[in-house]
Amino acid sequence: MPVDRIDATDRKILRHLQEEGRLTNVELADRINLSPSPCLRRVKKLEEEGVIRGYRAVVDRKKAGLGLTAFVSLRASHQNREEMLTVSAALAAMPEVVACHMVSGQSDFLLEVVVEDLESYENWITERLISLDMVEDIRSNFAIRTVKDQAPLPM
Repeated sequence: MPVDRIDATDRKILRHLQEEGRLTNVELADRINLSPSPCLRRVKKLEEEGVIRGYRAVVDRKKAGLGLTAFVSLRASHQNREEMLTVSAALAAMPEVVACHMVSGQSDFLLEVVVEDLESYENWITERLISLDMVEDIRSNFAIRTVKDQAPLPM
C-alpha cells in the first residue's frame, strides 16, 4: 500500500495499534470515532497490504534475563552480492541479533545484539560471529542505559 493511500483514519488506527496492539476492534473503533465494521475492514486491509506485519508482546529485557545490549558494526571481507547475502542470512538466523541493518560508511552491517551478560557476549562473538569466514572487522558499543526503546513509528 503506497504511503499516499494511507489516509488520516488509517494513520489513527496505526498510532493506536502501535501503542496498544491488544485493543479490541470495538475499542479501536471508539477511539478513532468510526463504527466497528468499517474499522475492522480498514485493519484487515492494512494487514493484507503488509502495512501491519504482525502483533507481539514487548518484553522487558532485563526482567527476562537479557541484561546486555551491544551495538555491533561489522565489515565483510568482500563487498559482493553473494557474500552480502550470505552474511545477511547468517546474521538473520542468530537469535541474539534482534535488529540488523545493512548500512553505508565504514561498516557494512549494524547489529543490535541482546544477551545475558558480558560472558555470553564473548561466547557469542567467539563461537558464532568470528566463525563466519566473510567477517573482516567487528566493533562493539555497549548500551549503558536505554533512553528510548520500542517507540511507535511517527504516524
